[in-house]
Amino acid sequence: MKSFGAGVMSNSIPEIRDLDFMFVIGSNTTEAHPIIAMEMKVARQRGARLVVADPRKIWLAEYADTHMQLRPGTDVWLVNAMMKAIVDEGLVDKDFIAKHTEGWPELKANLAKFNLAEAERVTGVPAAAIKAVALEYAQTRKAAIYYTLGITEHAHGTDNIFSLANLVMMTGHLGVPFGGLNSLRGQNNVQGATDAGATPLYYTGFQAADDPANRAKFEKAWATDLPAGVGLNLNAIMKGVEDSSVKALYVMGEDILISEPNTNHLEHGVKALEFLIHQDIFMNETTKYAHVVFPGANFAEKDGVFTNTDRRVQRVRKAVNPPGNARPDWEILADFARAAGYAMPHYKDAGEIYAEIAALAPRYAGISHERLDRTPMGVQWPCPAPDHPGTVFMHEGGPVKGKGTFIVTNFRPPVELPDAEYPFNLATGRVLYHYNAGTQTRRDSGTMDKVGECFIEVHEDDAARLGVKDGDMVKIVSRRGGIKAKVWQSGRVQKGNVWLPLHFADAAINKLTVDAGDPLAGTAEYKVCAVNLIPVKPGKPAQAEAELEAVRHPH
Repeated sequence: MKSFGAGVMSNSIPEIRDLDFMFVIGSNTTEAHPIIAMEMKVARQRGARLVVADPRKIWLAEYADTHMQLRPGTDVWLVNAMMKAIVDEGLVDKDFIAKHTEGWPELKANLAKFNLAEAERVTGVPAAAIKAVALEYAQTRKAAIYYTLGITEHAHGTDNIFSLANLVMMTGHLGVPFGGLNSLRGQNNVQGATDAGATPLYYTGFQAADDPANRAKFEKAWATDLPAGVGLNLNAIMKGVEDSSVKALYVMGEDILISEPNTNHLEHGVKALEFLIHQDIFMNETTKYAHVVFPGANFAEKDGVFTNTDRRVQRVRKAVNPPGNARPDWEILADFARAAGYAMPHYKDAGEIYAEIAALAPRYAGISHERLDRTPMGVQWPCPAPDHPGTVFMHEGGPVKGKGTFIVTNFRPPVELPDAEYPFNLATGRVLYHYNAGTQTRRDSGTMDKVGECFIEVHEDDAARLGVKDGDMVKIVSRRGGIKAKVWQSGRVQKGNVWLPLHFADAAINKLTVDAGDPLAGTAEYKVCAVNLIPVKPGKPAQAEAELEAVRHPH
């Protein structure tokens, strides 16, 4: 991120238990990141203040001093109003702003429009609560912000992150222990994949792909010509599949027909692909349409490293042999590249590949398999030299990029809001007992005993109006498709809002979701989608199924 490098966890997990103030926004931490949530609970029991900002009353909200139950998609208004309150009370860190930032006059001028009374009207959070939380954060030194997909999975997700980055910088909570802006990564080793270059914007080590000097460096190292500029983000690739401008696809470790939005439409594009390779450890919905399936090895069947959410690189060691023809992913990719005509080096093991990464990326230069073998707790990047201890918190002495840039943000409503035809807002997410698309956890009897089928959280008042009770089946329909799920009357969602877990292939929720994406990051808007609920009439399953089929495949 161009503000100061937001998008990674600036500080460290072990710091959490010693914080005095935690602001958790758009993160169902107890279910999506339970180990980190345990650290937050330790801090709370020690006396730290906890504020949760989330449209649902998530489990963590039960531990919070304040739950800011904002309306879905109004995060920019909330955070900008907090900044306005801090400015009005004269609590900005003038010294940090002067030494380490740029763009402050423009941001300060723009904040004038975000008054507390209007913030309450837009967000639904009382003005007094917004002001109190803002002032407490500004005046507490050991204070940190944590966010995840509830912030990023919007068509204005980058504006949400920029707003939080502005808040952190203006109060001087950057570059210090027990502070920072901390993105909690949504899946294991997502940070490591991004570090290695699995992103359209960067080469290995966050080196910009549209920088000619970087391109020349990697062309020399890899002995090949590389395209100028950045690549397509995931949302753009999926739209290319849908309109047939993308002819072939190589999918690794993802079930796109469960995880991507508007999957009814996407499925037609996947069927029309000229060539689809799917590399995974299990057969899934996407595999059904693959021309070639490469069986990969899982984490316990290969050597390598994982990089967790606080930039900690740790060794992973093979415990068992892969079954059948399954192989480590790097071996498959290397052989595939050679078959396609590229002179891929014949690496002897994963350690040699990581040595190449460290040689090309300064922030990993001091990390190697050999060092990690001697360091059970891992090493946190940036680590520019073998004798460097690693970096517990980033941006000490000022932002890594030089000066942090304040980015002006303005409120943009979600792409699709409820109306008379689709009167409910749908958000999606995870439950504690399942992992992402559920391809792995739906195969385990223990997790399925806990949560074995899809359900929909509905406010008690809405359930009464619809004439449904716990366990009743309803059809959930959007402009793109429909599914069925059982009702759970819940005090966790606000009236007019519903919530679905994403893990179940037989109730694939992304048949409902809108495929609008953030213009910069391309992340889809999974957290706001207009739907209607139609009770399934008892004793008429055939009629109900026929009605649902009509919305599953709208004309």
